[in-house]
Amino acid sequence: MAEPEVFAAGGLVVRDGLVAIVHRPRYDDWSLPKGHVDEGESFEQAALREVEEETGLRCTLGQELRSDTYTDGRGRLKLVRWWRMEVVEDLGFEPDEEVDELRWVTPAEAAELLTYPSDRELVAALG
Repeated sequence: MAEPEVFAAGGLVVRDGLVAIVHRPRYDDWSLPKGHVDEGESFEQAALREVEEETGLRCTLGQELRSDTYTDGRGRLKLVRWWRMEVVEDLGFEPDEEVDELRWVTPAEAAELLTYPSDRELVAALG
């Protein structure tokens, strides 16, 4: 199998039995918060940074979940690593051009709203 060209990381953020999901207007999709790994950054650092940037939630890493590998919209192989996360501080969600809505939903609601099957599978694994 080919080596991934693009690396990303994200979080399944849980609080009080609810899951944080975000709406991205550019793609008009609902997803779990994630983003690219910057040069010199670890997957763990990227996951925490991206979740904070997209949701306004400062979190701690929990268990690493399964990874996703797929071909992105530009035809590149992309690897995304995921962690379960717990909120330690809510800095306040600020809508922007990247993420315009944050919702706290039950796992069942997430299964209905999330656009991508791989995101729904991560939520389903919560049990």
